[in-house]
Amino acid sequence: MLVLNLACSHGHRFEGWFGSASDFESQTTSGLLTCPMCSDQRISRMPTAPHLNVSHLRASKAGNQAGPQTTAPAAESTPAVAPSRPVDANSVAPVAAPSQPAESLGHSAEALQGLQAQLLQAVQQVLANTEDVGSQFAEEARRIHYGESQQRGIRGQASADETAALLDEGIDVVTLPLPQGLKGPLQ
Repeated sequence: MLVLNLACSHGHRFEGWFGSASDFESQTTSGLLTCPMCSDQRISRMPTAPHLNVSHLRASKAGNQAGPQTTAPAAESTPAVAPSRPVDANSVAPVAAPSQPAESLGHSAEALQGLQAQLLQAVQQVLANTEDVGSQFAEEARRIHYGESQQRGIRGQASADETAALLDEGIDVVTLPLPQGLKGPLQ
């Protein structure tokens, strides 16, 4: 089983599970792999950190904690090499500039993922608590508003003109774009 971090060309990040690397490649080239948020087919692999078994390093490192340290401890995922000069414990190491499109726009990836999760949760709440009336949305909204049909939450499709007409009649409507991945069952 191969688990990959993926992203579409719009910056939506998601996880994909594949039988092998060749399965990933064949699904990508045949157009079967799409973003669950926007259905974009331009999917790329994101860097993934390998799992390193470093428990033996932690055990030996704990034994060396008795005396004061004059050098920075080596990171667990890098070779154990002492720096060429003493490192001040309060100094800050330089960090590489982010290469993600979201971060270049001034948003952190974590903040965007949080917003994406909140939007997805709101959409799922709407889907769970409303009835899909499809293209009959405007007519059904009017029937509910004028008491000709049972009061309930509905969703469906309406043109911009139909939406404007409903608003002019005092019928509250909200346009909510649904991600393509939520229009059918997710596997």
